[in-house]
Amino acid sequence: MHRFRLGLADLADASFACSPLQEAVLSLQMWTRPERHPRQRPWFEEMRPAFERLDGTLLRSLVADNGYVPDFLTPRPAVPFPDVRAELAEVRALPPGELAGQLARTFAPGNLPVPGPLAAGLADPARLLGRIADELAAYWEECLRPAWWPQARSVLHADIVHRSRVLAERGAAAVFRDLDGRLLWEEGVLTIRRSCRHGDVEVEVGRRGLVFLPTCFARGAITSISDHHPPAITYPARGLATLGGPVRPPSVPQALELLVGGPKARLLALLAEPCSTTELARRLGVTPGAVSQHLAVLSATRLVTRARHGRMVLYARSPLGDRLCE
Repeated sequence: MHRFRLGLADLADASFACSPLQEAVLSLQMWTRPERHPRQRPWFEEMRPAFERLDGTLLRSLVADNGYVPDFLTPRPAVPFPDVRAELAEVRALPPGELAGQLARTFAPGNLPVPGPLAAGLADPARLLGRIADELAAYWEECLRPAWWPQARSVLHADIVHRSRVLAERGAAAVFRDLDGRLLWEEGVLTIRRSCRHGDVEVEVGRRGLVFLPTCFARGAITSISDHHPPAITYPARGLATLGGPVRPPSVPQALELLVGGPKARLLALLAEPCSTTELARRLGVTPGAVSQHLAVLSATRLVTRARHGRMVLYARSPLGDRLCE
């Protein structure tokens, strides 16, 4: 188990962030263990020709059989919505002398040797570090950024807006309970209840700031391999089913449809969770312009609220909209 000890100041400093590099690195398991995330498989099957053109041997070797990845590839974001290029610059800044130790810790829990493509490169760690960063950058640009990332980003941002709403309405303890079943909050200690081959780990947050990161590629809450890194907890994002393909809008009560019209009723049904205009249009199979017109009416009548999250504007049902839908 991992136990994070938080004082009152730590609770006040806790925050959420969204890391594109973390998603890129954790997505590498789709090329080694795709059965772990079946909802993502259609996207990654479409990407396969582009990935194979990259010769992903080195990238595949970064993922241990148990799903671990080296900590230096998932640096804790310094801002809520970092640019992937800035994150890759942090990867490149790792002192080359630390690379062998990081790789060894990644594969040690399974009593496995460092994979051949990585072990061979350790003769020149600076060059290996550059190759890893270059190949991750190419993987991002050629495979993830064009089609998959816009949809995934919408899901991740919507998750954070939902957590912010829970925090405002029910407090921090409710946020922790809602994140994942592995998490237990008790008397100032947040515990990740999972077997840890390194033994139980105690982490004193100590005003370093605890950051929570939603992801599309975890089946439960996880954290860094080493407890020397700034404290961060990664947890499964809500709404991942929408990444598996077209989503049929929830059924709409006939009375609601008669009152506000079919399109607005379907939008209200979908907005039980925060969502962007573009994502709503994708799910409904209409143009973003059509969605915007209906959202303007729903917003003017105070049935939906809007919140800016980074560069994205997300809409959600207001309490009045919730009551109307009920």
